[in-house]
Amino acid sequence: MRVLSPGKLRGMRQIAGPRGIITVTAIDHRGSLETMLKRALPGRAIGFAEMAGEKLRIARALAPLSTAVLLDPLHGGHILSHDAVPGAVGLIMCLEEFGYEGAAEGRLTATIKDWSVAKIKRMGAGGVKVLLFYHPDAPVAAQQEAFVARVAEDCRRHDIAFLLEPMSYPTRPGVQKESADFAREKTAVVIESARRLGALGVDLLKTEFPADPRFETDEGQLRARCRELTAAAPVPWVLLSAGETFDVFQRLTAIACQEGASGFMVGRAIWQEAMALPDPAAREQFLATTGASRLRILTAIADAYATPWTTRFGDARQGPAAQDGWYTQYAE
Repeated sequence: MRVLSPGKLRGMRQIAGPRGIITVTAIDHRGSLETMLKRALPGRAIGFAEMAGEKLRIARALAPLSTAVLLDPLHGGHILSHDAVPGAVGLIMCLEEFGYEGAAEGRLTATIKDWSVAKIKRMGAGGVKVLLFYHPDAPVAAQQEAFVARVAEDCRRHDIAFLLEPMSYPTRPGVQKESADFAREKTAVVIESARRLGALGVDLLKTEFPADPRFETDEGQLRARCRELTAAAPVPWVLLSAGETFDVFQRLTAIACQEGASGFMVGRAIWQEAMALPDPAAREQFLATTGASRLRILTAIADAYATPWTTRFGDARQGPAAQDGWYTQYAE
């Protein structure tokens, strides 16, 4: 069983609660949040000030209730500069550029220009997150795997936790992700992605629910799919909200945590309705009341049922860093 190095161990502990349960608020949205604000504020240009301002409101309302927050470098500095993330709350920074390159042959991930694992470590974050569009059968699967391996090596060199978010997509022409056609293959794609990618130096997987609840309504089957994911993943996993409504995500979180997940990372399921309100004060009020209440509900579920992330790693007290003279070979 793998033992974490000191920096990775500290990073994982910083983004989790005392019992090893992970309840993260994601505020690294870019295109989706911009689209929401354009709808709420028709005719108004949505630039840095608008995006950073909304993310600051989200952070102020929800960061104190989270074990960690997930930010992007475009607006994360603004949030941190306004002291919206308490010192006891962990910090995860995303590395990937918004969207993807390619289409016909598959989707390729790129990093944000002038941003790196080294900079994320330098600013004091506990973890690096990468969203990776991935399908095991895509022609670019090997390229995406190589990308993950390179980031994993950077994270190993800088001794920081690596969180990977595999995002499935259909490869057959004309098939949409929300369709019944893709729902039939989604389970296999999500589970095989976790199996392959989790073995490439990843420390935590942020995964989609391994089935589409719009087409699979048998709870027994939903639970079985989560158990399969837990068995296949070489590292701990947490559930992402993927833009689901709160009611749906609450149900999926309970199932996932009861079947092996170590918690959740949630974004739009908590706050998306607020972004439809044209009045900033109304958005702030929604976040402070409904948003905070939703996060508390999800956290209570995770605290009651989730599996601590520590169960998937070896005892650090028996690892190399616990031995005399460990520092002479550290980070080399």
